[in-house]
Amino acid sequence: MASNFLFEANKLLRQHCTNSFATKSERFKTIRLIDRQLVELGFKGVALKGLKTRHVEALIAKWQEDRLNPGTIKNRMAHVRWLSEKINKVGLVSSSNAKLGIENRKYITNNNKGVTLTQMQLNLIPDQHLKMSLRLQTAFGLRREEAMKIQPEKADHGDHLVLDASWCKGGRDRIIPILTEAQRQVLNEAKQLTQSRSLIPAQRTYVQQMKRYENTCIQINLGKGHGLRHSYAHQRYLTLTGFDCPAVSGIRVRRLTTEQKAADKAAREIITRELGHGRIQVTAVYLGS
Repeated sequence: MASNFLFEANKLLRQHCTNSFATKSERFKTIRLIDRQLVELGFKGVALKGLKTRHVEALIAKWQEDRLNPGTIKNRMAHVRWLSEKINKVGLVSSSNAKLGIENRKYITNNNKGVTLTQMQLNLIPDQHLKMSLRLQTAFGLRREEAMKIQPEKADHGDHLVLDASWCKGGRDRIIPILTEAQRQVLNEAKQLTQSRSLIPAQRTYVQQMKRYENTCIQINLGKGHGLRHSYAHQRYLTLTGFDCPAVSGIRVRRLTTEQKAADKAAREIITRELGHGRIQVTAVYLGS
């Protein structure tokens, strides 16, 4: 039986959460985790509206003791702040992660995380919709949720794709240019396959198709599929600048010429928009420093 904390939190999720499915899912997982860990920390029977600063501080301390990545803690805190706002306790948690003792996340790794989708891998996938989702990810750098929810007929605007906000993380629509014949070909094939629908088969739900995606990526040694976005970013950088990004070349930005640094900055701004991120710093995960 769900605790009062979990029951009330889920009620708020149903009433107010208008974000993408992925955001809703992560928020629910975090809330369920918080409910369990509060009990483990000795705070039994905490009601949602009884949540206090000492509870949050105890959770942060535990997460740090568990040596969680700062980015993971910050993501969890975003959900805690959402909860505090909905129960009219905005002052419950400082808006500054630094004041809470949470380190800055490290965006820059300078590791090449790009992966290539081979024809051999595609041949192992019997699900035509799933196969097409992976091809669209490769061609346009889509997130996996976008690559399933996209309605190719609706998205196609001739020389660019328009991704609807309801398909995208954070509820932000965006535009991706169609620049190559390969992109045009895969998009046309996707339109023919879907017939004005999305890439989620009519007989399945999004959750079911996502599970098939995750299992398939493991089976064909594609990890979580996110490396396809990395490869898209690498190729776009090369096209825009004429040279490989630091994550591929290993050459630090500070070693580039003045002209190359200007090209690097312009390319990062473009790629950040195309990948659907709000801050150029995040793109360093894909491109390196």
